[in-house]
Amino acid sequence: MNVFVLNCGSSSVKFQIINTDLDMFETDSDRRVAKGLIERVGKDDAIVNLEAEGQEPVKSVEPIHDHREAILRIKKWMEDPGTKIEGIHSWDDIHAIGHRVVHGGEKFTKSVKIDKEVLAQIEECADLAPLHNPANLKGIYACYEIFGDKIPQVAVFDTAFHSTMPEEAYLYAIPMEYYEKYRIRRYGFHGTSHRYVAYRYRKLVGKPREEVNVITLHLGNGCSACAIKNGQSINTTMGMTPLEGLIMGTRSGDIDAAIVEYMFNKGIGSVADIFNILNKKSGMLGISGLSNDMRDIEKAAAEGQHRAQLALKMFALRVKKYIGAYMAEMNGTDAIIFTAGIGENSVLIRKMICEGLENLGIELDEKLNKQAVRGKCMKISKETSKVAVYVIPTNEELLLARDTVRVVKDAPRMW
Repeated sequence: MNVFVLNCGSSSVKFQIINTDLDMFETDSDRRVAKGLIERVGKDDAIVNLEAEGQEPVKSVEPIHDHREAILRIKKWMEDPGTKIEGIHSWDDIHAIGHRVVHGGEKFTKSVKIDKEVLAQIEECADLAPLHNPANLKGIYACYEIFGDKIPQVAVFDTAFHSTMPEEAYLYAIPMEYYEKYRIRRYGFHGTSHRYVAYRYRKLVGKPREEVNVITLHLGNGCSACAIKNGQSINTTMGMTPLEGLIMGTRSGDIDAAIVEYMFNKGIGSVADIFNILNKKSGMLGISGLSNDMRDIEKAAAEGQHRAQLALKMFALRVKKYIGAYMAEMNGTDAIIFTAGIGENSVLIRKMICEGLENLGIELDEKLNKQAVRGKCMKISKETSKVAVYVIPTNEELLLARDTVRVVKDAPRMW
């Protein structure tokens, strides 16, 4: 099956076309045959990047006023005689569309085929993720406008993997009536990434899912940790929204909730202004005063800039705290897994996080750590380490494509 994997942001459309099917899952013979990104959707100068495997990318700046136009632009490129995509000659060669949907609330604990009822329920979750779900819905509606019902569409939810968390992990210590009435609770995010690397780990070590006990660290511009016991998420750092937890590129992560009132009383801005600061101007950007890009901060730290050095120390300390907390909650772990842009590529950050955790049985091999760059999948702990440490590149798009195939073919989820 050729699956069109779509990830729509408020002003962006990111896609991949992946050739995959049930018999490919165990052999990992899935193939990505095309990918692309359209940015600044809604503007006259949208940035278009489209790429078929083995060909030079198509790059342009042109007016693209909404998500429908963006998807039509991709379709036009796909069907252009000059575009050579393996197995794709027209849109008729696309067999299913898989959508990333950030928030499924308590309604969706697995990926589902989209119909009118599902659409209505996704819309109901929009107030839980006002920055994400409306954008995801734009992509779904655009596909329906263009293709109608002839191509099945599937929603894959970031929150679904964390639906196995027990009550003591997902509830907040606020009056229970607010959970019962408004469903205020921890939902967690990055579920597709945590789920994928846990699956890849068990394939590497040859364990069944039920014996997977790991802590996964998704460290990118957005960051989260997940405690996975017996193959299921039992806790994660992001909460009702992606703001809670680890320090991130521009998000503050954990803070005292009373800070919001204090900032408001100081005249810093409205509640909306303050949450804009916490989401978009804090984190590594706010501490360093330089950038939200870890590469820039590491460079500045190496040059002796104190705030950049402080940002790195704070980032590593927050991750350490959650590793310790999750090891206590899980009664130990078999492995720590680094993934996503920073986790996969920053030798320094992995070193800083693992330093001082030797009493927890975590011993990093510095030579192996330096070898694990550019998406390399490998073990980077010493042979004497009681807890293994791995770098495993994430592949959320592949998981989206595979889940789409499973749902369309009504096959059981294996991981």
